[in-house]
Amino acid sequence: METKKKEEIKKDLKKFSEGKEYCAKIGKAWKRGYLLYGPPGTGKSTMIAAMANFLNYDVYDLELTTVQDNTELRTLLIETSSKSIIVIENI
Repeated sequence: METKKKEEIKKDLKKFSEGKEYCAKIGKAWKRGYLLYGPPGTGKSTMIAAMANFLNYDVYDLELTTVQDNTELRTLLIETSSKSIIVIENI
């Protein structure tokens, strides 16, 4: 990954991690999403691991094909820690 892009992502992650109180103050949900795409072997999983390591977050891999309904999905999401990265593959 180019150094400039890497620093840009790290800056965004740091800003996000420090913005919980601000989001609560303005009534906005404290969450951040990234769409990683590309063929196998291009570093998507490595990127997720690096992001989790940088933020000291847990990683959860959510397999949507095993989720029966919205209630089950909601239950799974509630069971995750507040500092987590949720990975949904092959959307």
